[in-house]
Amino acid sequence: MGRTTDSDDDDRALLESAYGGVQPLSRTDRERPHRTAPDDTPRQSELDRQAVLRESLEADPDSHEESGEGLLYRANGLSESDFRKLRRGAFTLQSSIDLHGLNREQARLALAEFLAESADRGYRCVKVIHGKGLGSSAAGPVIKPAVARWLRRRQDVLGYASAKPQEGGSGATVVLLRKPR
Repeated sequence: MGRTTDSDDDDRALLESAYGGVQPLSRTDRERPHRTAPDDTPRQSELDRQAVLRESLEADPDSHEESGEGLLYRANGLSESDFRKLRRGAFTLQSSIDLHGLNREQARLALAEFLAESADRGYRCVKVIHGKGLGSSAAGPVIKPAVARWLRRRQDVLGYASAKPQEGGSGATVVLLRKPR
């Protein structure tokens, strides 16, 4: 084992060329610098509290709720009594659209066209069949939450609620439109 070979010499020369200018640390250089203890203030809980406060201040004054699988929304201008009637399914459905089988963009365009046509005809209450998203990937429903967002952004929508079980349940949404002017 005491013998060195040419390859050992080559390795040593390679190592010397790689670390040629490196000098060992002196004893004083090896001492660790003094460190202060980390701040034990719970930062994340404070950040969470600030985020909740910020969201509440930025929140849309309109009422929106997603309960379980159901959708529910009430815009300013919809009376509490009409909102209760909408949730109970007391309004007569005047038209409906089925968005099954459409991709997100096709569904968005079809819904916009349907709502414009419904408003032109003076309809007040329509049904949007979007499905429950049971056939969607593990990421969850695609069309149903998109429909909720699209409806909330429209000025002609006073409110919506998931349909009654006999009308499609959480796979359909009943929409109350503003009266035409």
